[in-house]
Amino acid sequence: MTTVITIFFIAGYCAIMFERAFKINKAGIALLTGVACWTAYIIYSPDKNEVVRQLIEHTGDFSGILFFLMGAMAIVEMIDAHNGFSIITNAFTTRNKIALLWMVSLFAFFLSSVIDNLTATIVMISLVSKIVLDREDIKLFAAMIVIAANAGGAWTPIGDVTTTMLWIGERISSTRIIPELILPSLACIVVPLIFVSLTMKGRKEGLRAPKHPSSQSVNTAHRNVVFFTGIGVLLFVPVFKALTHLPPFMGVLLGFGVMWVLVELLHKKETDNGQGNYSVHKTLSKIDMSTILFFLGILVSVSALQSSGILHELALGLEKTVKNFNVLVMSIGIVSAVVDNVPLVAGAMGMYGLDMFPKDHHFWIFLSYCAGTGGSLLVIGSAAGVVSMGLAKIDFFWYLKKISLLALTGYLSGAGIYLLFEVLSL
Repeated sequence: MTTVITIFFIAGYCAIMFERAFKINKAGIALLTGVACWTAYIIYSPDKNEVVRQLIEHTGDFSGILFFLMGAMAIVEMIDAHNGFSIITNAFTTRNKIALLWMVSLFAFFLSSVIDNLTATIVMISLVSKIVLDREDIKLFAAMIVIAANAGGAWTPIGDVTTTMLWIGERISSTRIIPELILPSLACIVVPLIFVSLTMKGRKEGLRAPKHPSSQSVNTAHRNVVFFTGIGVLLFVPVFKALTHLPPFMGVLLGFGVMWVLVELLHKKETDNGQGNYSVHKTLSKIDMSTILFFLGILVSVSALQSSGILHELALGLEKTVKNFNVLVMSIGIVSAVVDNVPLVAGAMGMYGLDMFPKDHHFWIFLSYCAGTGGSLLVIGSAAGVVSMGLAKIDFFWYLKKISLLALTGYLSGAGIYLLFEVLSL
């Protein structure tokens, strides 16, 4: 049984890795893999009812992640529909390249901690393409935005899918991950920025005054209200969880409900055309459901490995082979540059339970950092990197030659700072 399940999982994993070569969406592959693993498990299991019970239990666990992502994506789309992110992008008026690079990167860092690294990357690269003229400079700016967005998503429970998974899975808390990871995550982008600044001339040539055209004429008051309310409800999610002890997805659904009512009230007196432009129904149609279904497929697949005992055996083997868990976690981060970090983190959660590493243990906090930032080592290692390939025309080998070493330097710097703080706190 375990051999068949493992073969199905590895085959699906390889197909996901070579998605671009096969030209098949990884969401479909992930769903097929998940169903195949559970089918093999129940066929070979003598107790069918127990397998069904385990599947239902796992479904309850990871449905919270999916509802959280859907709600958060909907809120971000509402803000974007009202051109709310222009409030941020309009702040960039400098004509110095080095200063602009720092401003853009740090904005991406903090923006991704509130929304998500993918959306932050899209917003900031779109801005850069309107300001920077030189093609090589655009690619450099975009690459630094990728590093910044991934680093920014690692230190808050809502900034990256992997940290969200760990948070909802009760492995980490917002009161621990934010203060412990903000400085290592900041170092992950600041160190590469310092190296780039030393080799980059801060001349004005190649820049133009930023313009922020909008496809719609958005009422400024409406834009501001939607933007600040949207950011506010996202920031309120950890507070809601602390006050009510309800799962985080309930806080996001509360925020989504507030935003839904707000948008309806703002546009209730407008024409049908105006309501259509800003309607929640149109917003929902823009949510990337393929990403949601990909996470569903991965979580279903990993839950099959967990229930069948494969992950437990793997954990025992790793414990005997790798004595230092810091090395193990850093290795997971580096591997996430090649393999998607979502199944890696899901696998770690399945292998190491709360009985071995309790909530807010060093292992989970460090995993949040490494899994969140390790994907920056290669352009294909994160969703932010992949989208930059299309927006800024970055190719794999250019990134490998120009950026990977910088990203590795930042990754190791942040990891070193975190481990140093851990030693000093003992």
